Amino acid sequence: MSEIQQQPQQSQQERMWGMLCHLSAFAGFLIPLGSILGPLIVWLVKKDEFAFVDDQGKESLNFQITMAIALAVSAVLTLIAIGFVLMALVGVYEIVMVIIASMRANSGERYRYPVCLRLVG
Repeated sequence: MSEIQQQPQQSQQERMWGMLCHLSAFAGFLIPLGSILGPLIVWLVKKDEFAFVDDQGKESLNFQITMAIALAVSAVLTLIAIGFVLMALVGVYEIVMVIIASMRANSGERYRYPVCLRLVG
């Protein structure tokens, strides 16, 4: 018989901060590098208080760094015109995935982005 590993139940406050780790990436629409700085600040402030926030903060940071790299590559590829399409696709993908991750974190799930370099961890 296989044993199902259950994750510890998070408090409402812990789930809220986990969700904010992901949603704070939208700060990138207001300030340069905000998509990385937002999750970084939330993670640094709450990582020692909540294990769930530590996990989701690292996940959000890794995803935002991955998206920054993808946007930089797309920017270089604008020299051959394909970069404009790639930048739009990366932007839409990032928005959709951050919303999904935020909803999952708010429900207490330790969300993992499907395409993400694991650099912080």
